[in-house]
Amino acid sequence: MDGGCYFDYNATSPLRPEARAAWLKAKDALWLNPSAPYRGAARVRVHFEAARAELAKLFEVSADRIVFNSGATEANNAVFAHWSLTLPADARVAVSPTEHPSVLQAARRFFAGRVDWLALDANGAVDVAALQSLLVEGGVAAVSVMAANNETGILNDWQAIAAECRSMGVSYHCDASQWIGKLPIDGLDACDFVTGCAHKFGGPCGVGFGVLPDANGGFESFVGGVQEAGHRAGTEDVAGVLAMMAALQVAEPGSAAGRDRLIAELSESLAAIQVIGLEAPRLWNTALLVMPDFASERWIRALEKRGFLVSAGAACATGKQGPSPVLAAMGINGAVMRRVLRVSSGSATTVADWQSLSSALVECYADLRAEADRGGSTVISI
Repeated sequence: MDGGCYFDYNATSPLRPEARAAWLKAKDALWLNPSAPYRGAARVRVHFEAARAELAKLFEVSADRIVFNSGATEANNAVFAHWSLTLPADARVAVSPTEHPSVLQAARRFFAGRVDWLALDANGAVDVAALQSLLVEGGVAAVSVMAANNETGILNDWQAIAAECRSMGVSYHCDASQWIGKLPIDGLDACDFVTGCAHKFGGPCGVGFGVLPDANGGFESFVGGVQEAGHRAGTEDVAGVLAMMAALQVAEPGSAAGRDRLIAELSESLAAIQVIGLEAPRLWNTALLVMPDFASERWIRALEKRGFLVSAGAACATGKQGPSPVLAAMGINGAVMRRVLRVSSGSATTVADWQSLSSALVECYADLRAEADRGGSTVISI
């Protein structure tokens, strides 16, 4: 499809040409198992460790703190599993209720009955003052707050959160999957654990990384081998890691101009439209829209007929039963939740692309209204 019609980058992004070239080159020339004992394997190991050193340099940490894995879902689960084994038996964890399901469900699994859900401010970001008060009360040994929300695009003040946790001696995990590749990495080394995945910034699916607070801290996600310095067993995905780094090298922030233009145009042409988190600092590429009258699924199908791909929220939750945990935590009612569209772009998406989407949304509304007038579409009232 036309890349200008794809508006679901927060779910996954198209593979960058640089990443594809790096992957193919590695598959052709660096396919040997890097843990094997012969010279050719040692050459593969050199390239693999060079990628680790490159990522470590971006985070301004030592290379032995970088663990390559299958992506942020694995990495997030591994952090909570590690906490469950290393923190005191009665330790509590504080978690934002707007986290990705891989954090929410891991928290409930590994710390059943010992999760404190953090308060949000009026804009839907974690309330840092409330977090500070919670830490002062004691009992919380670890905190997990993402950098940027995958559904709303709202940014948390992870810098302030990291400082609060460090001052109290509390471990802090930051899921930076939506931040990395869209905004500067600078300062993320202040977080104890950082997790991310390649396919959010133009790398391949199935590869990601974690940044550890200490290479010797006993972190162990998979057992059965000594790969990744004993932190994660399994044959290394050399091609995937090299493709990820190739994508990250060329990733760059985009502009919010097109997104803001769409909001301005729709505010005039579809007066009932709302934007969740409009007053909050947000990712430049994301808008979570509350559309007038019709269910998200009808909007998505109508847009797809015109060649545009959008979503109703997190791809990992597609087909789930019940409301979005993110929107529920923000106090948004069920009728509104049923009418949301998430649109998210890439750095190559142009203002003209956003304008085309705006026009398509107006056309879709006219078609849906006409269908409703014929009795074929249900209007959702607030």
